[in-house]
Amino acid sequence: MFLQLIGGLLYNAIYIYSFFIIGYILMSWFPNARESSLGQFIGRIVEPYLEPFRRFVPPLGMIDLSPIVAIIVLRLAGGGVAALFGL
Repeated sequence: MFLQLIGGLLYNAIYIYSFFIIGYILMSWFPNARESSLGQFIGRIVEPYLEPFRRFVPPLGMIDLSPIVAIIVLRLAGGGVAALFGL
């Protein structure tokens, strides 16, 4: 029961973190959104995770696909956590 609680918390944290990444992506569409205090806060949370993906996934012109790959990897990890803890 305790392990399911830990697994549930970890799964929910992964799920919420993926929404932070989506929000960070959407903020790039609005001028000066990333320079706001909220944008800087989300950037400090999301950028360390996105940085390794940016090294391996090259941008296609002006489109950066690394956040999409990062979200896919994060969701796969969430599925692994759910399977591991029987959620």
